[in-house]
Amino acid sequence: MKDIIETYKDYVVQIATPYSTGTGFLLPHEGLIVTNEHVVRDNNEVVVEGRLIPKQMAKVLYLDQKYDLSFIKAPPLSGNAEWIEIENKTRLHEGDLIIAVGHPFGLKYTATQGIVSNTMHMQNDIQYIQHDAALNPGNSGGPLINEHGRIVGVNTFIVQNGNSIGFSLPANYLVETIQAFSKGLDDEATRCESCSNIVFGKSSTGHYCFHCGTKIKMPSDAEPYEAVGMQRTIEDTLIRLGYQVNICRRGPNNWELIHGSATIEIAYHDQSGLILCDAVLCYLPKTQIQELYEYLLRQNYKMQHSSLSLRGNEIILSMIMVDRQLDVQQGYHQIKHLMEKADYYDDQLVNLYGAIWKQDD
Repeated sequence: MKDIIETYKDYVVQIATPYSTGTGFLLPHEGLIVTNEHVVRDNNEVVVEGRLIPKQMAKVLYLDQKYDLSFIKAPPLSGNAEWIEIENKTRLHEGDLIIAVGHPFGLKYTATQGIVSNTMHMQNDIQYIQHDAALNPGNSGGPLINEHGRIVGVNTFIVQNGNSIGFSLPANYLVETIQAFSKGLDDEATRCESCSNIVFGKSSTGHYCFHCGTKIKMPSDAEPYEAVGMQRTIEDTLIRLGYQVNICRRGPNNWELIHGSATIEIAYHDQSGLILCDAVLCYLPKTQIQELYEYLLRQNYKMQHSSLSLRGNEIILSMIMVDRQLDVQQGYHQIKHLMEKADYYDDQLVNLYGAIWKQDD
């Protein structure tokens, strides 16, 4: 199982939009990233990132609300990719071991093991695989893998408060959909909700199904996202700082910036009016911990607008802004100051106290 988990680190992809975050998995031979439709809904482009894919925007090619599937055009890969095998012939049985991999809660990569509980769970005339491998927000669209390392399903939904009751779309639906989609030769497409036929952009009659006349929506029909209010102020600030703002979006009211070796997470809590900025500097070392703690406390005593703290094994430099007092100029100076402090403190922590660079994880 360890070898399987390690192999899939190259193929599991993080996906982010202004509305949500989720998981996808790369099929190199098909040139596609597979995910759930609800992960990419209302977006014609999404942010993708993985071991073989540097963070960038990628085009949504296919929407399928019936099976909750979507295909994204895979960007050029930064390394060699092997063949990923989809298992749609060998039948799963109750008790079979499975692994669910993904990016829950924004974590870079997690894998949970479980067993198949039911292979015949029917919902809306679709047969789902029920299993007890833990699925959490952000796992949507990730692969379900059997003990032989083959994809047997797409993780789709969970039962709220269901004590690890998860459901995955069986791989045979995925294979059938890929085969039908491939006939369009990279043309965008959608599955009609009425007649279930796949309609390609070139063959649609306006915004209506070529087969039954039902109104349909292609990926390119999605309206461009426009931030408003305080979200617009934050994004204008990021633009002034030199960032490509659509790459920074990490779901509703969340953004992520990379500055040198630090990762800066920005979260706007509209109910409280607070904007939290956390610069993840480095990781806690195994030695000199007391000396490092004392250093953090001394620095916090000196600072007025930010503070150093721990989140698990991460050392964080944090700052809080208030929305009613914030404009682009003020946001620019405060976030820039946080960046400069982050550059200073990660060097100090690594060089003087043996903290571990974040990218060495």
